[in-house]
Amino acid sequence: MPLTVRFHRLGGPEVLQLDDLPTVEPGPGELRLRVTAIGLNRAEVAFRQGRYIDRPRAFPCGLGYEAAGVVSAIGPAVAGFAPGHRVSVVPAFSQNDYGTYGEEVVVPAAAVVRRAAGVDAITSAAAWMQYLTPYGALVDSGGLRAGDSVVVTAANSSVGVATIQLARLVGALPIAVVRSGEQTGVVLAAGAARVVVGGGEELVEAVLAETDGRGADFVFDAVAGPGVRDLYRATATGGSLVVHGTLSGEPTPFPGTDDMRAVSLRAYTLFEVTRSPERLRRAERFIGAGLASGALRPVVDRTFDLTEIVAAHEYLESGARAGKVVVTVGGRAS
Repeated sequence: MPLTVRFHRLGGPEVLQLDDLPTVEPGPGELRLRVTAIGLNRAEVAFRQGRYIDRPRAFPCGLGYEAAGVVSAIGPAVAGFAPGHRVSVVPAFSQNDYGTYGEEVVVPAAAVVRRAAGVDAITSAAAWMQYLTPYGALVDSGGLRAGDSVVVTAANSSVGVATIQLARLVGALPIAVVRSGEQTGVVLAAGAARVVVGGGEELVEAVLAETDGRGADFVFDAVAGPGVRDLYRATATGGSLVVHGTLSGEPTPFPGTDDMRAVSLRAYTLFEVTRSPERLRRAERFIGAGLASGALRPVVDRTFDLTEIVAAHEYLESGARAGKVVVTVGGRAS
C-alpha cells in the first residue's frame, strides 16, 4: 500500500507520520498521481500547528499543496489529462480535502498543470507556490511592467527570490530587503538591483535614492506588522503596497494616518489566481515559459526523502534555509 504522510494531532514536526493507506480511485473531476517530488511550504507548517487560515477539521489529517508526478488514473469528467502525463499540483484546494504528501495522491484536476518541456520533477515541485504568489499580485493584477520598481521584503525566502527573478523577467527593478548581511548573496544572485539590510529610516532612504526620490511603484511585503509604515513611506504616490504574509506575527496598522497619499494597500493570497481557471491558465503559460527558458530558476536549498519528512519539516522551520525544501519520493526525481 502507498505511504501517506498524516498527523493525528496538532504539534511540531514530530507529529507527522507515515501511514500505509489503500490506493484511492479518483472521483469526478479528480486525478491520481504517482508522486515524484513534493515542494514544502510554510503554509503546511502553520496548518500542522493549527495556525493557518485553514485549520484541520478532523484527525488524522493529510497535508501538502505542491507536488510533481505522473498521472496514473483519471476520474469521470476530466479532460486534457491522461495516464502518463507529467504534471504539477498547484495550491488551489483546502488541505482538509486534499494533500500532496504521499507516494500516490488524488487531487482535483483543476489544481493540476502540465509540466513544461525539459523541466525536471524537483524544479517543477519547487516552482509553483513561489512564482504564482508574485505573478498573481504583481503581473496579473498589478500590471508590473518594464521600468517599474518593486521592493521585496523577506527577499531571501523562496517567494522573495522568485519575486526578484520575475521582476527581472519583465524588465522591472527589484530592491531586496533582508534581515542580515549574511542573506545578501542569494538575493544578489537572483538579480536584486539593490539590497537593504533591516528596515526603518535606512530602508526608506535607500528606496528613495534608488528611485530618484519618488518611491517604489510596488512593494511586495511578506512580513506585515509595524514595518508597513516605513514601507508605505517608501511607496510612490500612485503605487501599490501588497501584503501577502504575516511573518512578523504582530498587528498591522493602517500606515498612512500621518501622510495620507494615493497609495493602494491590499492583502493578497495566491488563491485569487489558482481558483480562477482563466487566471490559472494565464499563469501556467507565463511561468511555464519562464521555467522552460531558464529565466525563472527555483533555488532548491536541500532535498529529503519522503521517509525523512520529520527532518524535512524541522529544517523548514529552522530558518537556516535559503530557497526551497523539496522531498523526493522513493528515489524518483524524473
